[in-house]
Amino acid sequence: MDEPKHIFREYWDIFVGFSALPLAVIFHFEGLSVLATLFAAAGIGALAVTISEIAEILAERFGEPFGSLILTFSAVLVEILILFMVVLEAKAHPEVVETVKNGIIATVIVDLNALLGIAVFVGGLNFKEQVHNEDTSASYTTILFVAAAMLLVPTTISIHSDENSLYNASLIIATLLLIYYFFIFRFQTDTHVHFFKFKKRSRVKKYKRDDEEDEDYYFDKKSNAFNIGFLVFLLVLIGVLSEIFANDGVSVFKSFGLTAGFVGILIAFVTVAPELFTAIRAAKNDEMQRVVNIAMGASTVSILLTVPSLIFLSLIVGVNLTLDFTPLQVGALMITILLVWKTTEDGETNYLEGLSHLMLFLSYAVIAVFY
Repeated sequence: MDEPKHIFREYWDIFVGFSALPLAVIFHFEGLSVLATLFAAAGIGALAVTISEIAEILAERFGEPFGSLILTFSAVLVEILILFMVVLEAKAHPEVVETVKNGIIATVIVDLNALLGIAVFVGGLNFKEQVHNEDTSASYTTILFVAAAMLLVPTTISIHSDENSLYNASLIIATLLLIYYFFIFRFQTDTHVHFFKFKKRSRVKKYKRDDEEDEDYYFDKKSNAFNIGFLVFLLVLIGVLSEIFANDGVSVFKSFGLTAGFVGILIAFVTVAPELFTAIRAAKNDEMQRVVNIAMGASTVSILLTVPSLIFLSLIVGVNLTLDFTPLQVGALMITILLVWKTTEDGETNYLEGLSHLMLFLSYAVIAVFY
């Protein structure tokens, strides 16, 4: 009797994801938008957890910083898929472009405040102070400051220039962000790999699923090629679910009167949830280096890859997506980066710093709900 329970506990995300997919499709074609949206969101979240599990296995095999890069790339691909499906809805509903912009900013804020905050808070409760390589945070905060300043350019131009100038400026900034990331990737994986590693031995044993040996986990026994292929297959399924989520969600969110800012946070949590679970496990295992790599790395990739990807994909499908953000979005982004800088600059974290990030995120969420 225990075996089925064990299997479900071990593979609940796959069961939920593959069950939610057909239900979301059925409800979509039946015109039951609320149910279609709910099951699509559940399916995306569950399959994203599966992606995270497989990415973790690959991450362990490749080591840092490549491991965290695999995790962040997996999450960012899910983010791009969801937001691009929302972009496609802008053809019929131009106002949802604001949801896309809110989704971009919200993902960074959720990564740096909710994800980092919860992980640092949990880790701080277990180990009064946790340490990481300060070169990691110094590099990432520099990158994030520059990236945020680059996003300010179209916003500034939008104040006094016409729509055409704003659009051209957005294309130029998107290109510059992509070029910037090319050099950052080389910095991370070639010339300065040591900036993103930490050699100190952990104070606890390496985490195991449910505190048991996990050699029987299906994907642990599979080759890298198989796991990468299955990741691609899951991304295709998430693409289908994202289309349903975007198509039905637009009308549902309108009918419930949800603001674009709040919807952006919901989208951010769907994409960030798997990384969040990984970061909490790492914090409990006293691997704050991995937490920092995931939270700050995901935010960096989110700006430098998600933004250009969405701009150029929007250009292809004929949607006018520009990078002019509201004062709330820009202000929240800059304050968040400042707080991350203060939290991580000395290479040590504690639960008070984690709580501070959570308070900042909750304050932003309150404004987003009523703004």
